[in-house]
Amino acid sequence: MGQTVAEKILAAHLIEGELKKGEEIGLRIDQTLTQDATGTMAYLEFEAIGIPRVQTELSVSYVDHNMLQSDFKNADDHIFLQGTARKFGLHFSPPGNGICHQVHLERFGVPGKTLLGSDSHTPTGGGMGMLAMGAGGLDVAMAMAGKPFYLVMPKIYGIKLTGKLQPWVAARDVLLEVLRQLTVKGGVGFIMEYFGPGVAELSLTDRATITNFGAELGATSSVFPSDENTRKYLAAQGREEQWHELVADADAEYDQMLEIDMSTLEPMIACPSSPDNVVKVSEVAGRPLAQVLIGSCTNSSLRDLTAVAKIMEGREVHRDVSFEINPGSRQVIENLTDQGDVMPLLKAGARIYLET
Repeated sequence: MGQTVAEKILAAHLIEGELKKGEEIGLRIDQTLTQDATGTMAYLEFEAIGIPRVQTELSVSYVDHNMLQSDFKNADDHIFLQGTARKFGLHFSPPGNGICHQVHLERFGVPGKTLLGSDSHTPTGGGMGMLAMGAGGLDVAMAMAGKPFYLVMPKIYGIKLTGKLQPWVAARDVLLEVLRQLTVKGGVGFIMEYFGPGVAELSLTDRATITNFGAELGATSSVFPSDENTRKYLAAQGREEQWHELVADADAEYDQMLEIDMSTLEPMIACPSSPDNVVKVSEVAGRPLAQVLIGSCTNSSLRDLTAVAKIMEGREVHRDVSFEINPGSRQVIENLTDQGDVMPLLKAGARIYLET
């Protein structure tokens, strides 16, 4: 029997146990990431282990959460994180570089690698064909020390995508439809793996939106294959040599399956107060809004913000609406500026805040 993408990565990184569903396994972790809200404790724990250098292929300390310097606490944490990175051999991403998930995708993501991060949306890396998982700070500290990451061998939930997204339908609508059908508990104990002819219709940043948002399913992780679209993205980032193909075998079997025809989807929205309280946008059209926030870690790619700029060109934000945009990285805002799409947003009355 063939293997899924997730099973191939698991098999290549298995250190302890057997790949039997429901059994505990230990995995070798190639990369780790932390952000400043969780990193301080993780590095204190790593320091207490007593190992002079990190043992992973790559570890990155991002500062992208606690940006307000209203007192000395956040500033001191940032100084500690920078010093720790220098001391133990990590990369350090200072404020202004971008949100950890977006920057890691741009600079460090590699198909087939394992990534453990002290942030629940670490599975963003699955859009590139990584097995990327969120975990607690101690788990990340142990991974940096070269120890296995232990988890119960997950089942694989196959999401077959067919068709093509229609105009004004976005990648997040795919995941909102999955949430609508499976609920926030539907992914517990599973790795969600996307396959089928519709995958080729999604850009890598589309895929990363889906795998990032997939954390709301309660899943261990979410993963896409590494294909020609992955190669194109890495080439655009100047890292084409790190690409390799990684797809499920033709005879791979999934523990459960769901099929979504993307051509039938409409713009969706999650209503208060749960991500799975999903309805069509058309069902709530006309309701008043007080605040609109576009960006952060799920919807902050160049594709997302370009669409918003085109919508707002020649228009103004309603006086009763607070409209904020958070680009995902310095690269995103640079590209948005280069293509002339920052000024329409500013003239419309948007506040652009590179929260990183």
